[in-house]
Amino acid sequence: MSEVKASAGTGGEVYLPLDKRSGSGKASNVYFTRKLSAEGLINIYSALGAELPGRVAVKLHTGEKDGPNIIPRDWVRKLIENKLPGASIVETNTYYEGDRYTTALHRETIAHNGWTFCPVDIMDENGTVMLPVKGGKWFSEMSMGKNILNYDSMLVLTHFKGHTQGGFGGSNKNIGIGCADGRIGKAMIHTTPGSDDMWDIRKEEFMERMTESAKAVVDHFGSNILFINVLRNMSVSCDCEGVEAAPVVTPNIGVLASKDILAIDQASVDLVYALEEGDRHALTERMESRHGLRQLTYMKELNMGSDIPKIIDIDNGGREISPKEAVAGVKPFGSIGSR
Repeated sequence: MSEVKASAGTGGEVYLPLDKRSGSGKASNVYFTRKLSAEGLINIYSALGAELPGRVAVKLHTGEKDGPNIIPRDWVRKLIENKLPGASIVETNTYYEGDRYTTALHRETIAHNGWTFCPVDIMDENGTVMLPVKGGKWFSEMSMGKNILNYDSMLVLTHFKGHTQGGFGGSNKNIGIGCADGRIGKAMIHTTPGSDDMWDIRKEEFMERMTESAKAVVDHFGSNILFINVLRNMSVSCDCEGVEAAPVVTPNIGVLASKDILAIDQASVDLVYALEEGDRHALTERMESRHGLRQLTYMKELNMGSDIPKIIDIDNGGREISPKEAVAGVKPFGSIGSR
């Protein structure tokens, strides 16, 4: 039995600044560049100083047809060619009906969007596999795309943005939802068995279920998993909404990389909150109204990493900087000179 009786935590609508994170312990390095380009992506990966062994999966949201906000294909192509030759982009089919609902439709969308420069593996094309969830309260195991077993390591390459259900979509969402298969795993996260509403699980319970799914992936790869978050074109909408996504109003910030999934998502949130109120309001309102900040506190409860990110500025000699320093000089989205 994969699902166990539990009750959700609280506080997902509250942002905890650094001085309010109790018993935080050791900090984790999170590398930062302002360079939103293929060069920036390559540089930030290099800053991690790690080699991913064997067959490498790049977990990436390849987007709905003509989605305007996904990570640019050319950046990803150059990163793979320069740093991860032979790697495959990996995805799973969607829970909702649309252009990525079946493998055939999904492959058509992938080709339409130009993801043709390397193999793209739809991991649930050949069925599913249950991965253990260690220490979970909602699940003891999670249903994943079976082909995840074909890889020795994973780069989680994430477009950080808002999310209709999750409040925000960072590395945790990218693998927690994105590696769960389209019929069983995603249903386990989103839907109470027997409910007529496929999206009935919301707020803290949703964040916890998604996080337990992400933990299954992190534990599966152990030390052979790395994380990059691209803070660009941060609509309040997920890339699943494609051309219907809400207009972007949050300034572009840069790119983060870490070996610690909690630290990178915490740093991403910290940088957004470090923006001026008018610049951050749309995205932070989305995070708080959906109780999405429970993702961070629950990752901490599950011992998935550190909520004390040490931000290392690779553009300026590798010195440690604050979130305020990282976002200093950002321009309104779409303005001349914006990142």
